[in-house]
Amino acid sequence: MKVILLGTAAGGGFPQWNCACALCVRAHRGELPARSQESVAVSGDGRDWWLLNASPDIRTQLLAAPALTPGPGPRDTPVRGVLLTDAEVDHALGLTVLRGGADLTVHAAPPVRDALTTGLPLRGLLDRYAPWEWRDSTVAGGFALSGGLTVTAHPVSAKAPKYVADPDPGVPWVVAYRIEDPATGGVLLYAPCLAVWPDGFDDLLASASCALLDGTFFSADELGSAVRTADAGQPLMGHLPVDGPGGSLTRLARHRRPRRIYTHLNNTNPLLDPGSAATETMRGAGAEVLPDGAELIV
Repeated sequence: MKVILLGTAAGGGFPQWNCACALCVRAHRGELPARSQESVAVSGDGRDWWLLNASPDIRTQLLAAPALTPGPGPRDTPVRGVLLTDAEVDHALGLTVLRGGADLTVHAAPPVRDALTTGLPLRGLLDRYAPWEWRDSTVAGGFALSGGLTVTAHPVSAKAPKYVADPDPGVPWVVAYRIEDPATGGVLLYAPCLAVWPDGFDDLLASASCALLDGTFFSADELGSAVRTADAGQPLMGHLPVDGPGGSLTRLARHRRPRRIYTHLNNTNPLLDPGSAATETMRGAGAEVLPDGAELIV
């Protein structure tokens, strides 16, 4: 399985357009590499490519990836569709850039498809350009992708987008994807948004060859006390921190087999600085942060 990290930053990218925090200032000066908003491309055969989330930066990301170059026909593209982990604006707005692409398929959980019909009504808009097929990503037994990959979706969070009014707290709004290449046995676990460490997630990691994980915040108090819950010290924005007793890095210590890569990095995250103490801690635990455009074989 071929994997391209099209973008690795959280919403707004890095640096953010309206931010003068210490890290963004360094990025503006060219001291730290800029990063676009998180999205991934995967393929089992190098010809049929599937996008994992579609960020607002998707046009630039596709143009920067030679494997995703269109052709040979004037409207041919290797992009076959999109797998959405959730209905967040930062993961779905890129669909509008893909408008007019013929015969694309979008896989998403039922609440996500509903939200993109009503709260953020992209489906009707997109169908006016070219009809797409919208499928339930949570179908029992999983589903197959052209190019030889098989996928199962696993609910990991009930965090709904801000634009959804009165969401049902029991609805699994966010999923992780387990993507397998049956020809090689390679397994990619894609989980860029984890509000908590969900039940069964250790089993998913144990089966994976490589895991792309939520690295939004390094610490629970990264944004200050105003965005912490009183009980667990978790960011209200719905992302499990990397560091700390209950952080993902500690939990990853029991999983040495898969390659462990953090993505979806917020502009406040010291992991954006390869020379930071946070980066040293992460590397010491056997995890990684890779740049935009990094290519993997899983």
